[in-house]
Amino acid sequence: MTPAPDFQDPDDLRLVSRNLNGHYPWLDPAEPVPHAHVLYAAAVRDETPAATVARLAALGYAEIQQSGAPLPGSVGMEDASLVRRDDHVQPWIDVSRPVSLCQLLETAEQAGRSAADVGRRLTALGYRIGGSGPLPESPDPRDVMLTRTDARGDGEWLDWGDEVTAGHVLEAADYVSCSPHAAAVRLASLGLKLPYTPEADDELLLAAGHTAAARWFGRYKEPPLGHVLDVARRTGRRPADLVDRLKVLGFAGPGGSVPETPEDEDFVILSANLDGCRPWLVRNTVVGLRMEHILRASLVTGRGPAEITARLTELGHWLHGNAKLPETADEADIRLLDTVDRSYRDNVHLEHVLRSASLTGRSPADVAARLTELGHTLPDEVEYPDVRGALAAS
Repeated sequence: MTPAPDFQDPDDLRLVSRNLNGHYPWLDPAEPVPHAHVLYAAAVRDETPAATVARLAALGYAEIQQSGAPLPGSVGMEDASLVRRDDHVQPWIDVSRPVSLCQLLETAEQAGRSAADVGRRLTALGYRIGGSGPLPESPDPRDVMLTRTDARGDGEWLDWGDEVTAGHVLEAADYVSCSPHAAAVRLASLGLKLPYTPEADDELLLAAGHTAAARWFGRYKEPPLGHVLDVARRTGRRPADLVDRLKVLGFAGPGGSVPETPEDEDFVILSANLDGCRPWLVRNTVVGLRMEHILRASLVTGRGPAEITARLTELGHWLHGNAKLPETADEADIRLLDTVDRSYRDNVHLEHVLRSASLTGRSPADVAARLTELGHTLPDEVEYPDVRGALAAS
């Protein structure tokens, strides 16, 4: 433990205290005084760094950490604050080693200044910046988290010239709530190496919607085929080229054949509301398509359920093997299936039948019989009443 100096002048005590507050811990006269300590003390004392060095020498602190560059003629608090870190172990940026990208971005965020401006000022103060390329002239508080390898865990920080994966771009964009294209552009501007060159059309290709909760496709939400075909229609690009671009951006393919020239009705049957617009039908790889979507699509297009199913299967969707397609679509079947919250992988039990009967006004026996005909499994040995509920009947 460094003993308290025997000084009477409170200003001198502040100068030799590590936190420049006149209290323990104290600078050790046997160790070099950090370069940043000199700069910050000069700004606090409103004197030149050279004058601060001279006063430290007079107080017995003759060894000053060298930056390899002349001391600046003057330093104000705005610049001096750039070299201070919120770290009890290492409160200053160390001038003996190049400034890391993380240190520079954290400093820029705390100061509300651009990375380029902070880089210039630190260089003027005698620091070496680890990177050599131009930095963004606009401030962005998201820069720090964009460069963390695992924003949700114990990730490390990317440094100058590191290679960034496409997956990192998607995950970082999701974490900071910006488009993957914007994240890619920003990461490239920070001197990091991307596996691809960002393109203007990426913004449109990855735009999922207009709500804050679902604005961009990303790590946990992939673009459905309907969206890809819609972007191709709007931009004039080949759907296959867009699928290839998505793979470059870190996404898997849509899972089915990609039509070179989509049919007009493809947009209809691939849209969740069967209106040819977003939201687009999302491929369910676990339980497959819902039967009622096929039946609704059949009524809207005039094509049979089997034909609709065949086309959707071509486009990467699938109907569970237990499902039994009716020859024709019926509104009554659609209303019934809308009341069933069980997939074809699940058993339909008595409580589910009674709920559907109550919501449709049909008898439990009728509901049970029709669900069985449509492929649902009803394992319970129950004699369902052939009478409609009083409320439903009225």
